[in-house]
This record gives sequence, C-alpha cells and structure tokens, in this order.
Amino acid sequence: MLRSFRSGLWVAARCVVAVGVIGVASVTSAAGPAVRVSNVRRVFDNGEHNAFTDLIRFRGQFYLAFRSCPDGHNVHPTASIIILTSSDGVEWRQAHRFRVEHRDTRDPHFLVFRKKLFVYTGTWYSGPTAPRNEDLDLNVHLGYAAWTADGVAWKSPVLMEGTFGHYIWRAAQFGGIAYLCGRRKIGFAVPPRGEGREVESLMLESEDGLIWRKRAVFQETEGDETAFLFSQGGEILAIGRRGSQRAQLLRSAPPYTQWQRQELDRFIGGPLLTRWGGRTVVGGRKRGPKTAMYWLVDDRLEEFAELPSGGDTSYPGLVELSPTRALMSWYSSHENDAQGRQRTAIYLADLEIVE
Repeated sequence: MLRSFRSGLWVAARCVVAVGVIGVASVTSAAGPAVRVSNVRRVFDNGEHNAFTDLIRFRGQFYLAFRSCPDGHNVHPTASIIILTSSDGVEWRQAHRFRVEHRDTRDPHFLVFRKKLFVYTGTWYSGPTAPRNEDLDLNVHLGYAAWTADGVAWKSPVLMEGTFGHYIWRAAQFGGIAYLCGRRKIGFAVPPRGEGREVESLMLESEDGLIWRKRAVFQETEGDETAFLFSQGGEILAIGRRGSQRAQLLRSAPPYTQWQRQELDRFIGGPLLTRWGGRTVVGGRKRGPKTAMYWLVDDRLEEFAELPSGGDTSYPGLVELSPTRALMSWYSSHENDAQGRQRTAIYLADLEIVE
C-alpha cells in the first residue's frame, strides 16, 4: 500500500534531527486486536520545550507539527510552531517554522482541505514578556494558520477571521466544509480570566479554511479540547476532554445543533480521534501521567498501548500506513539530557496489529 515506506522504519531510526531509539513494547487489548509498538525513537530535541504534536500525510509526504519554546510550557511570546517533513517517516527535515509577535503559538493541528495543507494554532496574547497566569485572557485569544498547496511554499502567519476570543483546537472536514473546535468564555464574560467552568465549546465552520463562523454550541459549560471524526454519511463522533474529569463521547448529525453526550470511564488529555484499519482509535494522556492509545469498542475504551512517557506528555498524532500498520507521534518529558536536566522532546513509534 505504501511502497516508498522503507523497511528501515522497523529497525534503528536514522533521522537527521536529534534521534534516539528508546525501546519496544507490546500491549494486548481485551476486546480489540493486539498491537505491537516498535522502533520508539526521539526525533526532535533542541533543548527547548517541545510539545503538542500532530501528524499527517499530504502529497506523498509525512508532516509533523509541534510547538517549540525556549522558556517552557507556559505562555511565552518566544514560542513558535515547527513543521517537519519526511518522505519515509525515518529521516526528517524542517519544512517551515513560524511565530506570531506578542503571542504564544501552541497546540498546532493539521487539516487537509481544498487541496491545501493547513496548520492551525491557538495563540494566547502575551505582549512582549510572559504574562502572569492570572492575567491570561481567553477573550483576546486568536487563531492563526499556516498553509501550503505544494508542501514547499508556505503562507504564515495568517489571522483566522472569526476566531477572536476563541481557543481553537482540532479541525475536520466533510462535504466541502471545514469544522473546528473553538472554546470561549460564556457571553465573553470578563471575570474570571484564564479557563474554567465558564467556558463553552463551539463547532465553527468555514468554506475556505480561514474565515470562520459559528455552527453550534456543543458544550454549554466546562468546554475543553475536543476531536471530531465524521462518518461517510456526515454523522459526527467526538471525544471531549472535561478538564481533569472523565472525558465524554459526543455524537451529532447534520445540522449539528443537537448533541448526545456519554461519560467515559477515564480522563483523556489532548485527545486524538481517528480511524485505523476500519477501527476507531482514541489517544491522549491518562493518569500517571502516561500517553496511551485505545480502541473504541461499543462505546468503551480498550487500551492497546502505553507509550514510553511521563511528566509533561500527550497530544498524539497517528497516520495509517496500511490496515495493520501505523505511525504515531507524541511528546514527553520522561528522559533527561546529558547534563541530567529534564528534556521535553518529540517522539515517534511504529504500530502493528499482530492478530
């Protein structure tokens, strides 16, 4: 199915950007098939805080996006989005990097839409220096994009109309329309600042990927990171984080104004929702903290892999290579550098269904 994908992916990686081979693991699932996790490797570590990955394939190339910041996890104007590319998932090079003046770029996510590859980032306003946490204002949040039609020439940063006051997150597309998760203060209330129960989650829609409008509110309170997945008929399945509480499984059908919600049995941070081999895959951070992957079986989560991870970790991405093989990304701070300092780096692993 992917003849250009070299067999070297299943042995020691030869990436051009800060590579380390970490280990091999295999975890079985009670209801879903067993999955072998192999060739776990560190693919990017520049000594900065590197986090919040996403992974996609576009025009025969792999693309990996994440945030990199010399000043750490919190909101800083020094943050930027790095996009790496690879023809084989083994050797990676930088395709693009961008930042937004006086804003913290974070949580990049891909969308292939209208023959273009978009990278969306939500940005906190910071000013020239890092703000105090109590001064962070969701009402001045703003979405930005980078996009390319050929994977070589990029346009960025492009302000996304209709996203002011919205913390944008994952996007999906169906029927020639792009859909985006955006959370905002209820009524754009001024106090309190930051995030909390006073946040609602919206489905935003766009015909060009850059100008957005409201489609529906799907969480009236405690809105948070939500991943959408469309069926062939346009019905939507979603995984919604609920702060530090248990995640929710959400469903809706066109015109997406009515939503069903079901509480899952665990917390999921930075959720991923996608398909692999005709099955539904969920990923994210679990208690521990660890980054884990699950089959969604009869509205239940069945864990099939726990990745080498710890501390600051999550935001997995996954690309299906065949019905039995996949490539995944995530970030983690479970390792130390040569000076014994905790590093927050970007990792990849190969997944194979072995049943």
